[in-house]
Amino acid sequence: MNIVCFGLSHQTAAVEVRERFALLPGELPAAVRRLRALPGVSEAVILSTCNRVEYFAVTAPAFPHCDPRRARDIFRAHCAELAAAGEPAELDCFYHLDAPASVAHLFRVASGLESMVIGETEILGQVKNAYRLASEEAATARVLNRLFQRAFRAAKEVRSQTSITRGAVSVGSVAVDLAEQIFGDLSARKVLILGAGDTGERVARSLLSRGAQSIFVSNRHHDRAVALASELGGQALGFDEWQHAAAGELDIIISSTAAPHHVITRTQMEPLLRERPDRPLFLIDLAVPRDVEPSVNELEGVYLYDIDSLQAIADQALHLRRQELERCEALIAAHVADFNAWMEHEARRLGIVRVEDNAWQPQPARSTSSL
Repeated sequence: MNIVCFGLSHQTAAVEVRERFALLPGELPAAVRRLRALPGVSEAVILSTCNRVEYFAVTAPAFPHCDPRRARDIFRAHCAELAAAGEPAELDCFYHLDAPASVAHLFRVASGLESMVIGETEILGQVKNAYRLASEEAATARVLNRLFQRAFRAAKEVRSQTSITRGAVSVGSVAVDLAEQIFGDLSARKVLILGAGDTGERVARSLLSRGAQSIFVSNRHHDRAVALASELGGQALGFDEWQHAAAGELDIIISSTAAPHHVITRTQMEPLLRERPDRPLFLIDLAVPRDVEPSVNELEGVYLYDIDSLQAIADQALHLRRQELERCEALIAAHVADFNAWMEHEARRLGIVRVEDNAWQPQPARSTSSL
């Protein structure tokens, strides 16, 4: 008996390879059934996300013939078939883990320690969905039921007992977190994108995802402002018009122009702020050189962050997460040890003994002859 993980991830394969092996939600039920039907497989779960495709399987005693290489070949053939004639070299991106390494890997994945952004929490829901689907297909039983429930417990402890999931780790996420700290609910907030570049657009989309609804876009080339405003469901403003047309209504300004000088000055902002007492204004200056005159931050009710200050906050949060890794690993190691102890007990109950390469095989029958 063994728990096998065969898969690839963002750590081993580029996106153009991952997308060849990724399974759409509608394809997963049939894929799980086919994995479960492989010779020697008694239980199966498939986890397919944008960053990883992983096959978890419980293999029968001595499968296949106590030769891990043979098991690897079977899984490789299965993946190649699912990928509809993928290039043979692409299969070199797959890794093959046996218990207890496969157990530790699942616990790390569920806890967000194998994610692109360490500590992200979305993956736990994806793991739960993968397990739920496999259960609905009757592809799991005693071992994987126990394994995945333990993975959920491990992930919960990592999230509740460490700071690995706390703190933004990109400039964009820092900006959005700060906006929520300043305004609370963003649903009624109005946003101006000044300079319709990729960086400002990404932050604007993040703000929209958190509830901000009204978007204005202003750019030196007005056609670009019109195009981006259309994509975001917003309104385009002339580059020389925004401060008169909308400044009194704005809550957040994201500035990322390529201007060689300040495009937002204290002289501009002072009269506008007098028209909006007791109403904060959040300025996100993502330009280099800076778009916003630093002294603007001295004005009452203004919160100004440039790209360096945002990056410093992001780096601090990332450093904190990395410091927390040691605590996370200790928690996971304890869960792995507990699960391995259960596996040993289960093997003894079934009369199975451990052999080379962490595989298991039936214990030889004892001789009944007299000594």
